[in-house]
Amino acid sequence: MKNERTGPGFTIRAMRPEESDKVAELIYESTNQWYETHGHNRIFQGKWKDCRIFTDVYGDIDPGCCLIAVTGDETILGSCFYHPRKTHVSLGIMNTHPAIGRKGVAKALLIAIMDIAKDQDLPVRLVSSAFNLDSYSLYTRQGMAPFAIYQDVMINVPESGVEVDSIPGISIREARAGDESAIDALEGEIWQTSRQGDWAYFIENKRGIWHSTVAEDESGAVVGALVSVAHPGSNMLGPGLAQSPQIAAALIQTELNNHKGKSPVFLLPANNRELVSAMYALGARNCEMHVGQVLGEAPEINGIVMPTFMPETA
Repeated sequence: MKNERTGPGFTIRAMRPEESDKVAELIYESTNQWYETHGHNRIFQGKWKDCRIFTDVYGDIDPGCCLIAVTGDETILGSCFYHPRKTHVSLGIMNTHPAIGRKGVAKALLIAIMDIAKDQDLPVRLVSSAFNLDSYSLYTRQGMAPFAIYQDVMINVPESGVEVDSIPGISIREARAGDESAIDALEGEIWQTSRQGDWAYFIENKRGIWHSTVAEDESGAVVGALVSVAHPGSNMLGPGLAQSPQIAAALIQTELNNHKGKSPVFLLPANNRELVSAMYALGARNCEMHVGQVLGEAPEINGIVMPTFMPETA
């Protein structure tokens, strides 16, 4: 690997397909351990195999784009996914083994991915927990800076579902093949981002875990889109984008109705009072805060952007 690097007792290299189970187990153990030792609930309530959603989905979308830190006997000490796009490189979920302590593994993984972005002359973006100051410090010490704050909220969706607001001149429908180009164009307008292949992947839904909704104006132009995932390892709404908070709220309400009787999590731009208030009215409860960070030029957001952790591609 061009960007291979070593640290004290480990080497950074690409994950091999046969190592997917070990990386999924690392994600499960590392993430739950951090939250539990810091007074929070476990993120993954089921079994470690539920975390195969990360290796499976990221393997579908970006094969070969997971770096791992290994010892001489091939013990995996850490892992990090990354997602190259035309407009940026997105830093995905990063984990280090709970038993290793501070050995520079996370820093080495981060720098290796920053080098990949530098080779392509692209900015690096990520959304990281505001609760985890160790991670926040890791990223900002390498030059990343915040550009957006998000509230993580959870809604207990009634078995009967929720009412979808009607917006004059706007219609909401299920996404279909071919919508990805219009969604990609809208994303470029709202925040200079392109990931058309992601939207095509969600809409195609080969794994049977995604649902996608779009909003159209009277001319048939796409003015919003939202995806959700329903899986034991991730029950979330997002990614999403919309020209206005009213459109975003209607898209959220529509996707919530694909999670009846469940409690999906999603991220709201904390500076948009109207959208946040609309979600509070639906019973949303805050469960965490996240920070959008960037190394390089930050996108200028002109509309609503809802990031997600599955997949973390923008």
